Amino acid sequence: MTDRLQLEVAYARPERQLIVKLSLPAGTTAREAVLKSGIGSEFADIDLAQLKLGIFGKAVPAEHVLRDRDRVEIYRPLQADPKEVRRRRAEAGKAE
Repeated sequence: MTDRLQLEVAYARPERQLIVKLSLPAGTTAREAVLKSGIGSEFADIDLAQLKLGIFGKAVPAEHVLRDRDRVEIYRPLQADPKEVRRRRAEAGKAE
């Protein structure tokens, strides 16, 4: 097992995305990777106290211990509840 992990931390807005490559020690958590990436200083809308994180599209807790070549994704709050959007679309379809 290697003592260094090759990681990526990713965050995207509609107008801009950023992927930061890092080499961090084994045992690093997802939260630690985000903090060390510096992405929080690039995007003012990231709430570092309430991070919603995932690895390759699967949600993980902030204290999840990372493995080599993981990509930590920082999730933004939803603009609209997908269930509510589908419900409204179905109601509109019935009205037609």
